[in-house]
Amino acid sequence: MESNLLMDFTVDKENSTVHIKREFNASLDHVWSAWTEPELLDQWWAPAPFISKTKSMEFKEGGRRLYAMVGPEGQEKWSFFEYSSISPKTNFKHSSTFCDAEANPDPNIGSSYWDLTFSEQGDLTIVAIAIKRNSLAELEKIIETGFKEGFTLILKNLDKLLEEKNN
Repeated sequence: MESNLLMDFTVDKENSTVHIKREFNASLDHVWSAWTEPELLDQWWAPAPFISKTKSMEFKEGGRRLYAMVGPEGQEKWSFFEYSSISPKTNFKHSSTFCDAEANPDPNIGSSYWDLTFSEQGDLTIVAIAIKRNSLAELEKIIETGFKEGFTLILKNLDKLLEEKNN
């Protein structure tokens, strides 16, 4: 399903930040829920053939989501989010850190710092995301792993989920 919804992906090397602006053809309530409820996140937060599996999640300031992207052979790639700020249906911020199944951080990768802002424009919801790394070298390493392509696929999964909710 090709979409004419806005998908803007820019890299700000000077500030070691990726900026993503994405439109969704769904209400703010549905989009916010998809980003903040583990049952919904697990339906879209992994590029095929991987699936997302949340082990635990507390969507609150100081809370954490521990999850794995599980591959077709059962391989698991673990990460956790730590939520630092939440303004309901407007914005939330979290760090994202690769780890093991017990949430012990991978010391070789570092964390990404996400700032997500949600707004309505007519029948569309816009999510503006800034993802900051500690250095340009870290940012370039993440981009080289195919982050843009993988995240684009994940957002298409979200389009499908939101389309199903609207029908």
